[in-house]
Amino acid sequence: MEYDLVIIGAGPGGYVAAIRAGQIGMKTAIIEKSMVGGMCLNWGCIPTKTYLESAKRLHLAKDAADFGIDGIDARGLSLNWQKVLKRSERIVKRLTRGVQYLLKKNGVEIITGTAAIDANKSIHVNNMVFPAKNIIIATGSRPGKPASAIPPGLIVEVEDLAKLDTLPENIVVWGSGPHAVELAQFFKLAGKHVTLAAEGDTLVPQADPFISDYIDRLLKKNGIEVLRSPTVTAYEAGELLFECLPGGSDDGKKKNPRRVPCQKVINASARKAILPESDLQLETEDGFLKVNDFLRTSIENIYAVGDVNGKSIFAHAASAQGLYVVNRLNGIPGDSLFDVNRFPINIYTSPEIAQVGLTEPQASALNNGYKISEFPLTANGKALIEGDTEGMVRIISDKKYGEVVGTQVIAPHATDMIAEAALLIQMEGTVYDVAHTVHAHPTVSEIFMEAGFDAFDQPIHQ
Repeated sequence: MEYDLVIIGAGPGGYVAAIRAGQIGMKTAIIEKSMVGGMCLNWGCIPTKTYLESAKRLHLAKDAADFGIDGIDARGLSLNWQKVLKRSERIVKRLTRGVQYLLKKNGVEIITGTAAIDANKSIHVNNMVFPAKNIIIATGSRPGKPASAIPPGLIVEVEDLAKLDTLPENIVVWGSGPHAVELAQFFKLAGKHVTLAAEGDTLVPQADPFISDYIDRLLKKNGIEVLRSPTVTAYEAGELLFECLPGGSDDGKKKNPRRVPCQKVINASARKAILPESDLQLETEDGFLKVNDFLRTSIENIYAVGDVNGKSIFAHAASAQGLYVVNRLNGIPGDSLFDVNRFPINIYTSPEIAQVGLTEPQASALNNGYKISEFPLTANGKALIEGDTEGMVRIISDKKYGEVVGTQVIAPHATDMIAEAALLIQMEGTVYDVAHTVHAHPTVSEIFMEAGFDAFDQPIHQ
């Protein structure tokens, strides 16, 4: 029996593609060696954001007296890790059961096992063969290995966090990117001593320099020490021995020794693609499957979506890529090219951070030049009501036409608010559209309208 589409990997890229394929009548199978939902639903995005939300609630509870709430002794507050895990488990089970239901509802065959692609483009699983007209590889990625001098027993992978009976008092988060920053802040909000050992000079390489600078200041304010491009020399007496520069980046100067108390190292290293076994010579680039602008690999009728292709680490980008490929296979109109700049970068810290579109360095290459318009939360009524006035919105627009080409938001629920900016960029909207869109009052989203007015020098509340 030949399938119209076989998908390898049931994470956000794979299962969304499978559901869409089933909806439009493609005979579809999806192969997953572990759990439907992949890393994101089972061990990554959903659980870690659940942990972080609990830590944020603990932090907020300590400020209850400022809101007129008596009777809470902040000294007696603590994070119950086992209860946090139980809540996370309930959420994960609900979501994964929902995905399984939708796959079955849309006629997708779920196959459990490890897939291999043979020279005839058939898929082998558990001694069974599944011929396919088209294949989508959605096998994802996982963190690489941290420094070799770190004892293996000290390292905790993200999927193993839930296996810890208690949270260690002294933690090193190893890596960079949104997930590393989020984990570092989680442990700090939970009352632990945290050091972030960051790979490279920039904590979030994809972020606008404005966002990068803010993250540096945020972590410093939180009391999280950041070691950039550190070298681990040994582990002794409960401490990791580092060599690093006092100021951070490795510019060739002599490094100084640092001793950091450490009971566990959380591995948030740069991610590496999980490549399926294949008799075909699938071309790779920097360890990821190389794809063209239409997400096709070097082999005809084989596509790669999600972080296995190295274009984005985010689940929403993987899902969008899966939809894009399935729609394109069926001649359904859509974007002619897959544009990674249209997908938000979300960081679920406190406050939340998000961006979409071009960064300022990218915008500097525009033929018509660019303009920055912004508005702070300190002048926003809803932010004052909620007691969260740290942050702002920053809109980058084309200087000649006013088209919005990029946006950064630092605010409570910035990861939700960025959708407005994503829609503007998708629709080629302008700062005039932003300014003349009525935003309800009082809401934090009003900062978009104010920044729109600021773009043509007419801010209302500034």
